[in-house]
Amino acid sequence: MAPVSNHSESMTWRRTGLSKILDKGFAWGTAAFAVGVGITLLAIAFQVGLQAIPAIQEFGVGFLISSRWNPVEDIYGAWTQIYGTIFTAFLALLIAVPIGLGVAIVLSEDFLPLQVQRPLVFMVELLAAIPSVIYGLWGIFVLAPLLQGPSMWLYENFSWLPLFSTPPTGRGIYISSLVLAIMVLPIIAAISRDALIGVDPQLRQAAYGLGATRWETLFQVIIPAGVSGIIGGVMLALGRAMGETMAVTMLIGNSSNPSASLFAQGSTISSLLANQFAEASGLQVASLMYAALVLFGLTLLVNILAEVLVRKVSLHKP
Repeated sequence: MAPVSNHSESMTWRRTGLSKILDKGFAWGTAAFAVGVGITLLAIAFQVGLQAIPAIQEFGVGFLISSRWNPVEDIYGAWTQIYGTIFTAFLALLIAVPIGLGVAIVLSEDFLPLQVQRPLVFMVELLAAIPSVIYGLWGIFVLAPLLQGPSMWLYENFSWLPLFSTPPTGRGIYISSLVLAIMVLPIIAAISRDALIGVDPQLRQAAYGLGATRWETLFQVIIPAGVSGIIGGVMLALGRAMGETMAVTMLIGNSSNPSASLFAQGSTISSLLANQFAEASGLQVASLMYAALVLFGLTLLVNILAEVLVRKVSLHKP
């Protein structure tokens, strides 16, 4: 029996040695890919910044606060686009977050039979696979005519409010924000659902054991325990909304005049790039690159903020 034992120990040693080599190879490969991603991001930022230098030298910080975009006179300012990007994205989140969280709660709990729940989960995730141009066409031919009546009623009765101070035209910030909300809804719902499902079941059982009702357990135990994942999903959806191009370009109206009205036409950085880059030349190209650099910075800021918030919430968990 001794030779068999020695042979078994030898095979175990060999497998262990091979596994160590594989582990090291996997670790080095992962590190190489991570470094490669970082280098790629830095290279993109460097290239965009390099081409934006003429506009930075010409307009400086004034580019960020000026709303004048005039290719004829070679005078450019991106405040309208920056405002439109932030306004539409946050308005979309204002609509999508409560709905997405509600969908996540329904699909993570046993409110529905399993035969109904599974197709609903698939349908919600399927929304993320629809091309943005389809959302744009749907917004133009279905959503805009459907909302024209209610929008006109709001304008006729509440035009004294800044939010409804301009007549609706079928294009504008409100249409693009609604479509953006639908586009980011599956991101919020899917990630929030995974966060809620991943909560330790013992927390639920402990809450029930202490006499908590189902809703008390849900809102005071389950959601607080999964809040870091929910925040991560919301911030990811915010980055997605800020960078959306095609649907917003088709719906927002592409006007360079900033307005606080939901019915007014506007513009975003992405729609500006999509509309003008193909025919741009000279200083206009540099100005578009400057605007792209600003968008890059905004999305980077959103991701950093998401990481900070998730870490803070994770550290303060009981």
